[in-house]
This record gives sequence, structure tokens and C-alpha cells, in this order.
Amino acid sequence: MSRRPRLAPAAVAAGSALAVAGAAHSWWNLRQLRVLPRPDSPARSRVSLLVPARDEADTIGHCLTSLRGQIGVPDLEIVVLDDRSSDGTAQVVAHHLDDPRVKLMTGTDEPPGGWIGKTWACHRLSLEASGSVLVFVDADVTLAPDALRRMLALLSVGGIDAVSPYPQQRAVTWSERTVQPLLQWSWSTLLPLRLAEQSPRTSLVAANGQVLAITRDAYDESGGHETIRGQVLDDVALFRQLKRVGRRGALADGTDVATCRMYDGWSELRDGYSKSLWSATGSPGRAAALLGLLSLTYVVPPLAALFGSRVGAFGYAGAVGGRALVAHRVGGRVWPDSLLHPASVIAFEYLTVRSWVGRRRGTLSWKSRPLP
Repeated sequence: MSRRPRLAPAAVAAGSALAVAGAAHSWWNLRQLRVLPRPDSPARSRVSLLVPARDEADTIGHCLTSLRGQIGVPDLEIVVLDDRSSDGTAQVVAHHLDDPRVKLMTGTDEPPGGWIGKTWACHRLSLEASGSVLVFVDADVTLAPDALRRMLALLSVGGIDAVSPYPQQRAVTWSERTVQPLLQWSWSTLLPLRLAEQSPRTSLVAANGQVLAITRDAYDESGGHETIRGQVLDDVALFRQLKRVGRRGALADGTDVATCRMYDGWSELRDGYSKSLWSATGSPGRAAALLGLLSLTYVVPPLAALFGSRVGAFGYAGAVGGRALVAHRVGGRVWPDSLLHPASVIAFEYLTVRSWVGRRRGTLSWKSRPLP
């Protein structure tokens, strides 16, 4: 007669307690998350909207239409760098050149040694920009008409030099719906947002480069993308650099001002996360510790619940509740996706291991370019 496997009660209890604590922290963090104000008057700053684009023909048209439709920002330029695209990106941009605010730059050379493709593109765009505020926007992002004015209003708050409004992440396929919600869930659950914003510790940072606004003074003082040329996570690296020079960046809720479908299907998602998770986790030792903690908190309790553990069921309910809270706040799909949170964590663990294996073997690439 076979016996049911039994997980250590202490591990189940510890994991369940952590899951419930994580949900409580998410609830508190979401209450602290900055919301972009709604100003009544037009912005006074000259703004440079900067769009790095490599093989973005399918998305950049929608992006540019939304950028051209910004209201309440009378002094505006839109600069696009076509980074050696092979899919007709430049031709799509050309349809928008009837607007005198739109300018197209063409990348003719590969990035110099030590540069990542995106950081090199952003650096070149910054050299071309004439605004007192620089707003970097990925080509797969669509902005609401009042998005820019609201970002500028938050930048005018004393002591804030950069704003990263986290866009609503569109997830269509099951692989996207499994993994993408972890983006907002991770910082809302694991990072004390207001403490991170105010603390000088560079390890306490959250940012999203899909949309990132920064004053020209702060950008120049931090050294801009030139100081982070080899960083895969350029958004986080830029916010860390701001802290090093005594400047301050703020994460904000961008759910109602920006949308983005980051990856289209499993293949893109797998390669996209694989290129960067090694950098996000810092070292193999830290990665192993993180994956162990995530397994203890979000895999062990539901496994125990399957074999009748009430404590495990309590922990699983806490994990699902935390995931649902975040999804509801950031415009994600709450049900049934939140019920699959253990599967999301396991997928993340697989992608992290794959990222480190690729890093060690030197096989990682992005947009057909090997990563340094």
C-alpha cells in the first residue's frame, strides 16, 4: 500500500506564513504607489520624446500615433532612432514625418565595444534631444493622450528627478498570462516602494524603461546611458546611477496612461527573460537563494495542500490573494490567472536557470545581437 508523500510541516508553515505576509505587503505597497496627478494647466517644459526602434514595424505606428496625440504639451519633439532594422520600421516612421515635430535618425553602425544595443541607441537619442525633459519610450508602448502632461506634473514635485510610470502589461497567450504578471507582482510584493524611493541604497530600486521621464539636468549629472553602457537592465541601472549622484527617481502607477505588449508568445518571452534574469538576480548564489525562497513560499504550500494540509491551503490562498490584489490594481487579468501563481513561479525559476546557463555559455543575444 503506497503512502502519500509528506512535506516537512515546518517548511509548509514557514512558506505559508511568508505567502500571507507577502500578500499583506502587496496590499500596503499598492496603497503607497504613486499616482500621476491630473494638472489643469499645460506643461511649460520643452519635452523630447525619444524612441529607440529595432525591427518594430508592427508596433511603432501605433506608438507614434499616440505620441503625436499628446495634449497639454505645446513644446514637443519626437525623435526616433531606427537601429538598423530589417523589417521596414523606417518606412512606417516615414508616414509620420508630415508632422514637423517628428524626426527620424538612422543607425548606420553597430554599437561600439561594451555597449548594449538599446543603451547605445538611447545615448545617441539623448545627444540629439533639445528638451529640458527627456522621455524614453519603447516602440511597443501606446500612451494615453494626457500621459505626458501627467508625467511632467509628477516631475514637478520637489525632489523627484525621474518618473517611471509602470505601463499596463497586455498578456494574450497563456505563456504571457503566466509570466508577465510577475513584473508588477514582484516589486509590489518584495520591495518597500516608499523606502526604496527615499533610501540612498542602490539595491532598493524599481523602474521600467518602457516609459521613463527624466530631467535633462539629472540625466547629464548622472552620466546618462554612457555610464551604464553595458547594462542589460538599463532602466534599473539608470535609477541606481541617479541615487549615486544624490538624485531621486520614483515609480508610479502607469496603468491608465500606458499599455504595452512586451512579448508575443512563448518564444519571444523565453528569449526576452533569458537575456536579462541573470543580471536581475545578481549572482548565481543570490539566484539560488531567491529561487529557494520562492519555492518555499509559493510552491511548497500548494503542494502540501494537494495532500490535505490545511496550513498549506492557507498559504496557497494567501499567495493567490496577493496575486489577485496586484492584478486588480494594475489592470491585469485576475481570474483564473491568479490561481496559477505556483505555475508562474515555477516558470520564472526555469527562465532564471536558463538565463544563467546562457550567460555562462556566452550564448545570450537580443534582437540578433550577442550580449557582451
